[in-house]
Amino acid sequence: MLDSALEVLRLQAAGEASAVEIAERALDAIEASQSTHNAYTHVDRDAALAAAQAVDAKRASGQPLGALAGVPIAVKDVLCTSDMPTTCSSEMLRGFRPPYDATVVEKLRAADAVIVGKTNMDEFAMGASTETSAFGITKNPWDTSRTPGGSSGGAAAAVAAGTVPLSLGTDTGGSIRQPAAFCGVTGLKPTYGRVSRYGLVAFASSLDQIGPMAWSADECALLMNVIAGFEPRDSTSLDQAVPDFTLATESNDLRGMRIGVLRESLQAEGIDESIRTAVAHAIGVFAELGAEIVDVDLPHREYWVPTYYVIAPSEASSNLSRYDGAHYGHRAGEEAKDLVSMYCRSRAEGFGAEVKRRIMIGTYALSEGYADEYYNKALKVRRLIRGDYDAAFSQVDLLLGPVTPTPAFPLGDKIDDPIQMYLCDLFTVGANLAGVPAISLPGGFDPAGLPIGIQLQAPTLEESRLLFAASAFQSATDYHTQRPNQ
Repeated sequence: MLDSALEVLRLQAAGEASAVEIAERALDAIEASQSTHNAYTHVDRDAALAAAQAVDAKRASGQPLGALAGVPIAVKDVLCTSDMPTTCSSEMLRGFRPPYDATVVEKLRAADAVIVGKTNMDEFAMGASTETSAFGITKNPWDTSRTPGGSSGGAAAAVAAGTVPLSLGTDTGGSIRQPAAFCGVTGLKPTYGRVSRYGLVAFASSLDQIGPMAWSADECALLMNVIAGFEPRDSTSLDQAVPDFTLATESNDLRGMRIGVLRESLQAEGIDESIRTAVAHAIGVFAELGAEIVDVDLPHREYWVPTYYVIAPSEASSNLSRYDGAHYGHRAGEEAKDLVSMYCRSRAEGFGAEVKRRIMIGTYALSEGYADEYYNKALKVRRLIRGDYDAAFSQVDLLLGPVTPTPAFPLGDKIDDPIQMYLCDLFTVGANLAGVPAISLPGGFDPAGLPIGIQLQAPTLEESRLLFAASAFQSATDYHTQRPNQ
């Protein structure tokens, strides 16, 4: 039952299982898998069972139930929760309990979802392998010698390991889609502003976005219905009507849809042959479903990664300046003799190597004499990248291409080579720079049995179009039904 939120809802409606029984099943699955996969940073059994009991009581008394009543869900440890620690998997925030819930957490509670815990991640969402976490590495349920991806590796592994049917991740440069691809699940990065960032601990404020992870597009649509919408406390939230995303998954007839294929992506240096094969197969599936396939080029694609790795560290440098040991977070001990040394020691002790690296890059890019040469120039290139997407979407309805250059790589393979780690974002950062929605779908397996993801991208606010095509693809394939233990 932990494979599917829709099945969880059906079982309760039919009286075949209670919310408490389902929550206990999820908590037992977490306990059984945590020592192997380390997908969670915090699990609150008592709070989860109390929430489940409240759902059962509402059902027994005939009260209206929320859209996710009794469904176990895990949330990434970068989203504020008033009843659980929010650590960003960093020593800087170890034990920190926010005084409020993030908007998406409020919405989950209002929908009667059962939040079982917080998932592991790369420290402050900086990484592509969940190896920079202060709480230990997370392992891929398909092969525990491999990374689950990052930074939302714990959220993807929690679903893939069969502990919850739904999870929430965040995506700054691919951090939902890349782990989804590595763990064989479906992950959606919504349009920037479609889902409120209020209560999300910021990495790069103009790029961060919260989104759903599940086995299928249908279940991502179910979760999107709950978390999307305007938030007046969030200045970046879009005041736009939210459609019923589940309606988009009711048809699989793609006749009349034009899908653009990013052929140049398939010729990129270092791309694994199994990735090319999976995308070629996906092209055939979409064509059989009635879509028209055309070739599309995004001229400034080669500048995606360098542009991203100027803008994102610059914003991180600004956002993380608040962690100084004085306001909140880790504070150095008595060996700090004055205020400046306390600041320095607190940050040195609280932040890991990758976070420090990005803070230094960003601080340099924003420094006097260099801001015009780096940061401001990167903003201009970002506008060109958005222009490429606008031009492409004037010709096609969706873009199709790979998610990652390779399947999940071995743990330890790239952690000491930042450039190789950054190139994991080769095909994903464009959507963040342009602010458009994108989805990763299970698209096959490599010869070793590791999952491969394919990526669809759509114009802004066209999540329904993405989910329509994704659901159609999954109606014609069974990759999303495969499980690690099979």
